[in-house]
Amino acid sequence: MNKILLIIQREYLSRVKKKSFILMTLLTPVIIAAFYGIMIYFSLQGATSTFHKVAVVNNNSRLTEKLNSGKNISYTYFSTSLQDVKKNYIKEGFDYILYLPDFPLDAPKGIQLMGDKQASLALNSKVANDLEETLRTQQLKASGIAQQDLDRLSTSIDIDTMKIDENGKEEDSSAGATTIIGSAAGILMFMFILLYGIQVMRGVIEEKTSRIIEVMISSVKPFQLMMGKIIGIALVGLTQFILWIVLTTAISAVAVQFFTGKDKVAQTMQSASTLNSNKDTVKAGQTAAGSQQTEKAEVQDKLTESGPVAYVQKSLAHLDLTKIILVFIFFFLGGYLFYSALYAAIGSAVDSETETQQFVMPVMMPLFVGYALSLSVISNDPYGPIAFWLSMIPFTSPIAMMVRLPYGVPDWQLGLSMVLLIIGFIGTVWFASKIYRVGILMYGKKTSLKEMIKWFTYKN
Repeated sequence: MNKILLIIQREYLSRVKKKSFILMTLLTPVIIAAFYGIMIYFSLQGATSTFHKVAVVNNNSRLTEKLNSGKNISYTYFSTSLQDVKKNYIKEGFDYILYLPDFPLDAPKGIQLMGDKQASLALNSKVANDLEETLRTQQLKASGIAQQDLDRLSTSIDIDTMKIDENGKEEDSSAGATTIIGSAAGILMFMFILLYGIQVMRGVIEEKTSRIIEVMISSVKPFQLMMGKIIGIALVGLTQFILWIVLTTAISAVAVQFFTGKDKVAQTMQSASTLNSNKDTVKAGQTAAGSQQTEKAEVQDKLTESGPVAYVQKSLAHLDLTKIILVFIFFFLGGYLFYSALYAAIGSAVDSETETQQFVMPVMMPLFVGYALSLSVISNDPYGPIAFWLSMIPFTSPIAMMVRLPYGVPDWQLGLSMVLLIIGFIGTVWFASKIYRVGILMYGKKTSLKEMIKWFTYKN
């Protein structure tokens, strides 16, 4: 046991003292905080604040209803020909020309949005939506529906996502925040397991090719060497992860104030408070129907313009972040230990990193499958049978369980997944040690899968 501790100490200290480790540990939170701050800044200031002036040439006598200008776009109709507008639209300060040819209102075609610059996908979609709304409005009016009736048909829906516990008690939840947190946790888990698992393999290859391993093996058993290396690098990863959490949290708080200012943050919080109070008012039926719709629209505009921070904070408040972080640490360690044993076995069987490709792919495939299915199947059906089995099988459970966790996983399923992962780790260590003890001293010969199976059957 003392020898394993010495190896763990060596692996840990040799890595955390590297300049690359210190640099990446410090820079990563800064980069994350910078992205976070910039995202909030553009959310508050209005990432879609670019204003477009569109000149409209309407050659369709059937289309009499005009496009309505909005906050980020204005439509100006011209009675001159398309060719004349093309010649002068830039001089007159317009960005694009919208050409409406003669088409049936129920089958629009030939519509063109042109300009000296390529229109963005967002602008194209905005113009298409505005035109669809205009056509719909005209067709409804043609059907004899009054304007006031049309206004009543435009209903804004705001759905509060709630969860009900076994006692029937309601609690707030957020589908958006749940999906984002689950997906982010799954991506981080995938990256960490892959990153630190490969570090184990490279460390073994480096020591083997430099023949340092021959000296070390004279003092310790191969199993002790493998376990010391695996656990030592695991502690390096855990140290880096904890430092990232602490530094990212601290720097993000500073970055948000730097990019947004205290006044904007206060305004955001006020917007969230206004939103909640208006929701309560609507639910209580204390205002008239017409004023309810007006207030709700105004509040939603405020939320869109200056409330992303408050919305995110409100959404995250419904999640047990402490539990998510603790479970993440467990599954990171469990998943890393599970896969790193296999990576150590691969590293011991080859003489260079170029020879690892034939062995790495079979090991990585379950990890890739778990990653792909977790971000697609589990996000859409976190309680289905596929999600359940992916979160139980040790090859995929570290990623799958982290994606499922924010949605709410029964304690017995979480416990069973943890137990199975521990059993899986013990099994992979036992399997890998059989290969490691032979492969670590094999030189100058390309190893095949068949030969590795022979090593596994060798007796002590």
